[in-house]
Amino acid sequence: MAVAPVEFVADPTFTLQLLSWTLGGAFLGSLSGLIPGLHANNFALLLAGVAASVPGDPLFVGCAMLAAGVVHTFLNAVPAMALGVPDAEMAVTTLPAHRMVQEGRGYEAIRLSALGSILAVLAAIPLALPITWGVTAAYPTIRDNLPLLLAMVVVALIASEFTRRARVGALLSFVLATVLGLYTLDLSPDAPLEGGGMLAPIFAGLFGAPVLIDAIRGGGVPPQRERAIAMPGWLVAVTALAGALAGAVVGYIPGISAAIAAVAVLLFVPGRSGDRGYIVATSGVDTANTIFALFALVAIGQPRTGVMVAFENANAPLELPILLVGVVLAGLIGFVLVIVVGDVYLEFVGQLAYWKISVVVLGLLCVLSFLFAGFFGVVVFVVAAAIGMVPVRFQARRVHLMGVLIGPLMLAG
Repeated sequence: MAVAPVEFVADPTFTLQLLSWTLGGAFLGSLSGLIPGLHANNFALLLAGVAASVPGDPLFVGCAMLAAGVVHTFLNAVPAMALGVPDAEMAVTTLPAHRMVQEGRGYEAIRLSALGSILAVLAAIPLALPITWGVTAAYPTIRDNLPLLLAMVVVALIASEFTRRARVGALLSFVLATVLGLYTLDLSPDAPLEGGGMLAPIFAGLFGAPVLIDAIRGGGVPPQRERAIAMPGWLVAVTALAGALAGAVVGYIPGISAAIAAVAVLLFVPGRSGDRGYIVATSGVDTANTIFALFALVAIGQPRTGVMVAFENANAPLELPILLVGVVLAGLIGFVLVIVVGDVYLEFVGQLAYWKISVVVLGLLCVLSFLFAGFFGVVVFVVAAAIGMVPVRFQARRVHLMGVLIGPLMLAG
């Protein structure tokens, strides 16, 4: 029996439009990722505010937003390394990456982050369908027992600290962050930007300001030397794959961030990967989360990230094959950008007086807090900065500050 030949048809106009919108989104994502303290959700909510008025096919607008979200997860590692100012998803990465920069191995840290993200993209797409099927089947049970699940995560994180002093600091950090979240997260203060909210001042204070305050007395960024990756290739691949799998958890379960998932991932990764493993794992979780959040929107109809909220506001159709092509293209763009721009970023910062950079960036975080949440946002930024100093002083991981999200979710259940 003769088999009919398969014919592939390409539409040059459609392909060009998809490429153009994806490149535009990648450009926006690179800008947002490189601005210290600008959280991905704040940027996405700004996009959501203008989505309906953007002239263009909703499918292409949606592709641009996904591309922006993906590239943001590549580039947001750079301010964390050069300035010590992450967005919240990179909280656990900041100190390990910053340590590598201080050791003159910032170029290597950038490449580890880029590999973690791009390998997670390549792994997440084929894994998304089977994982989504499994998680969707278990989702009703997860939803009904979410407070208990989150409580178990919190206990495990605190118990994983190595010293009694660090465990005390972890518990205190979690409690203080929970109180901050309870009193601030749901507020909608008057602010210059309509797409604002409390996330920017909260996360800038908790995760950005403490590093900058300590850096005022520091010696700055030393000359960077090695670009070679001192981590076995197989271990990079395994850690990135584990990060991609953990990204599924982040994409489906509210309150679990990339920072928390990365801590859990490294407990199951073979070998002693240390700081390098943290960077690969967290970058992988952060980027994979963007992909799994798309599948979560399809499977359970709930937008789990600010990017997905913006996607819904644009009324973008869930044409998964086309959207995933855009995601892979954005991942490739992000991979190149983070290496090229990251190296230049480190060199530029290394030529400046670091205490001046710290003061300027602290001022920028205050301005962002005002733009997103008005004068009240500046007050919250200052309070959050004080709370953010707690784990640093107790030599505990700053991931416990994610209690600002987890605590209110636990109590709401």
